Amino acid sequence: MNVHEFQGKEILKQYGVPVPAGRVASTPEEAEAIAKELGSGICVVKAQIHAGGRGKGGGVKVAKSPAEAKETARNILGMNLVTHQTGPQGKTVSRVLVEQGCDIARELYLGVAIDRATEKIVVMACAEGGVEIEEIAARTPGKILKAYVDPLLGVQAFQARELAFGLGLPKEQVGKAVKFILALTRAFIEKDASLAEINPLVVTKQGDLLALDAKMTFDANALFRHPDIEAMRDTTEEDPRELEASKFDLSYVSLDGNIGCMVNGAGLAMATMDSIKLYGGNPANFLDVGGGATQEKVGAAFKLILADPHVKAILVNIFGGIMRCDVIARGIVAAAKEMNLKVPLVVRLEGTNAEEGKKILAESGLRISSATGMKEAAQRAVAAAA
Repeated sequence: MNVHEFQGKEILKQYGVPVPAGRVASTPEEAEAIAKELGSGICVVKAQIHAGGRGKGGGVKVAKSPAEAKETARNILGMNLVTHQTGPQGKTVSRVLVEQGCDIARELYLGVAIDRATEKIVVMACAEGGVEIEEIAARTPGKILKAYVDPLLGVQAFQARELAFGLGLPKEQVGKAVKFILALTRAFIEKDASLAEINPLVVTKQGDLLALDAKMTFDANALFRHPDIEAMRDTTEEDPRELEASKFDLSYVSLDGNIGCMVNGAGLAMATMDSIKLYGGNPANFLDVGGGATQEKVGAAFKLILADPHVKAILVNIFGGIMRCDVIARGIVAAAKEMNLKVPLVVRLEGTNAEEGKKILAESGLRISSATGMKEAAQRAVAAAA
């Protein structure tokens, strides 16, 4: 689950991570009032959406007075902000963060994530902040400093000191950096985050360290432990289909292709999407109905696929173990008739009650292409979509 920048900073403040003074506004008048409260003259008005690259898209502006903050907020609020992370469709800005300006001497990068290869938390730092870390990783990976956190011992002060010295910070700022790194990592662990990224982490001309930006993502499976974070969920920023899928406990991710996929098991789902790509097609979604899906759940999954206007064909690939193929078949038939199915449907059923499931589909009166293997199923779906 993603949160907005201002929400991430609220969480970080609880752990002692220094952030600029500021508040969120939803109207130009509120932005002007906040700028007056800050009283520093210069402030920054920042669009609040779940995406990076806001500055390049025109969503981050400096204002030199409360009146200018009001006018800047008026221009940003309601705009369709397009960045490299929103896609060409962009996102509508409904709130802005008005923050106190600061004198920037240096911009650094600091992030905490989960390294799947080592199965450990990794703290990353880079002396080049303010740009996409992916660019640095691709261009000059050696510039990214890393410290791996032992799951039993947690992050150690000596690791934070090594990162601070590696960033080229003078001795008088190393202590501040160590506190910053330890606080950020503690917030990451205690709040079950999957990403905590400060870009840029700025060193001011006064020698202070500030989290000028904050991006935090949390493990949705751990939200039951954090009602305060779950309350921060902004459903307007989420894909409506993914939001609907969560109501039925479906694993669904929208993609940009035109072949809808319904599969049981994440591994089989990934293999199905790979097969579609192998034969020249593009999957429209990742959808895992799980091993114990009911007819209602299968019907909901099928409706999700059909709700995507880009879908030109559907591939159902089921291997029945715990999941019964006849349950899948009944769910497909019910949903297809309710939604008035008009796109080609390719189905591959194997395993528990597969023959019964095939019989249900054959007697449904629907136009269904039955495949005997994954290769054949993928080839038929790609041809149908074309």
